[in-house]
Amino acid sequence: MTPRARPPGLCGWIAAGAFLATCAAGAEISVRDVTYRNRDIEVTAKLYLPPGAGPHPAVLFVHGRRGWDELADMQVRRIVAHGLAVIAPDYHSPRFIVAWPETHDPETERDVELALDALKKVPEVRSDRVCVVGISRGGYHAVLLAARRKEVACIVTYYGHMVNPNAPEPWQVFRYAPEVDRIAVPSLFIVGEEEFEVRRMGIRRAYYALLKRGVPVDIVMYPHARRAFDFRADQRAEEKLATEDAARRVGAFVRRVLASR
Repeated sequence: MTPRARPPGLCGWIAAGAFLATCAAGAEISVRDVTYRNRDIEVTAKLYLPPGAGPHPAVLFVHGRRGWDELADMQVRRIVAHGLAVIAPDYHSPRFIVAWPETHDPETERDVELALDALKKVPEVRSDRVCVVGISRGGYHAVLLAARRKEVACIVTYYGHMVNPNAPEPWQVFRYAPEVDRIAVPSLFIVGEEEFEVRRMGIRRAYYALLKRGVPVDIVMYPHARRAFDFRADQRAEEKLATEDAARRVGAFVRRVLASR
């Protein structure tokens, strides 16, 4: 579907790099570090809590190849602005993975997955049903978790990688991850029309595979939006609108799914 720009949600948005939290006058989100272990690896995650009393509906945010930085923090804050708690693990640093790695380290899959268990120790959130939001390669982690963990109630991917990054070229071009065929939860795929063709094709294949099986799935494709449209330094006017609209859609989608049974 091709969206039209709509007014923002009541809680505001991030526009031009500024976070606007207007849900409650003077209220601020709470951010603290949470650590957990995967055998001999200690993973540090940021836990974001929105204003107000909990327990809050929760999101596991999985960053992309860029790694954890101020832009990932900005992406998370767009989600929190809709009254959602977010746990965001930095799964690169513990394994000394530099920004923009070409290959995928399978060990990081468990590093990310254990964030779901870490949430169970946080009294301010509801950890029984969690939505996973994955950015780029983080979308592949979202697909894996939807297939593996019963707590995952929905997934959202921003221009998500739908196949194992280490798979051979024919898989990258013509297939999607086999875990897609095991997803049974509502899914939302967000991508720009000017995304790399191979990535866009993979997302479409995954979308139609879910649609064919009757899984609740939607795809939002933004016109004139390039790769990483939501944090580009050279954002076009259309990409700024897409960033705002996507944040609103994601917030509404996650809240709706997590409120249902």
